[in-house]
Amino acid sequence: MDNILVYVLFAVGLVLIVKGGDMFVDASSEVAKLLGVPEFIIGATIVSFATTMPELIVSAMASLDGRLDMAVGNAIGSVTANTGLIMALSIVCMPSRVERRMYAPKSFMLLCAVVSLWLLCAKGTLYAKSSVVLFVILALYITENIQSGKRKMIKTTGYISKRGLCWQLIYFVIGAAAVVMGSRLLVDNGCIIARLLRVPENVIAVTMVAIGTSLPELVTAITAISKKEASLTAGNIIGANIIDTALILPVCAIIRGGSFAISPHTIFLDIPACLAVVCIGILPMLITGKFKRIQGFALIAVYLIYIYIACFISPLN
Repeated sequence: MDNILVYVLFAVGLVLIVKGGDMFVDASSEVAKLLGVPEFIIGATIVSFATTMPELIVSAMASLDGRLDMAVGNAIGSVTANTGLIMALSIVCMPSRVERRMYAPKSFMLLCAVVSLWLLCAKGTLYAKSSVVLFVILALYITENIQSGKRKMIKTTGYISKRGLCWQLIYFVIGAAAVVMGSRLLVDNGCIIARLLRVPENVIAVTMVAIGTSLPELVTAITAISKKEASLTAGNIIGANIIDTALILPVCAIIRGGSFAISPHTIFLDIPACLAVVCIGILPMLITGKFKRIQGFALIAVYLIYIYIACFISPLN
């Protein structure tokens, strides 16, 4: 009976994520239009923070429980999944031109965040004090988004319905809450299912948990693709990755009393793989001004190779 409940809760989580994601993207687009704010900015700020909440919550709770590999695997694995799987899916389904001036600052900050995290973890411990570098990157990211929003604010003419705006904000909050709650149900019960099926813990960390907590970004991307909102998809993924990289593990270090042990698996495999997919995901776009399908297929290939090595070959576990 208990096993049946686990599967039911898993299904409920999936439904909440799908329906919440649909409401979430609709409300985000409408708020952007009503306020005259570019959708990329909405995606890179409010949507990104909301969709990264599952990663933060799961890693924080894992840190409190002393499950350090789970916390790290979720944080870094989510960035890798966001880029190598979700961004790749978006690029394959919807290749597009981009405004490089809009993407360049955020892309550069993402690269700096991943490289900085790698350097800070290189000796096997992440210290809360040294993590101030990552917090500075996060602060710069938020500041740049606010300034971009002001520079690109579209002057709207005519009457803006306050009632309509309020309803859209309500839909946004309900959708975000459903996505977060659904993700938690999906991850918690998904991990139980994995254990029932006797799947190793390291496989759970880099697949079930990382992909599970990235489901809000995946659902947001799929929904945005169906609505042809390419800028919202890219903005959300880049923003989510910056927040994941610059916020989650430093918070875990604080929770653990000022320092956080980092395994060789993370230093020599997980973070390098994360940096590789980030470079493939953003550097060609910055050079050519386009997201091309070949880029998406390359991301998927690298991501699948990483998962295979992490699960079946790596001696660093």
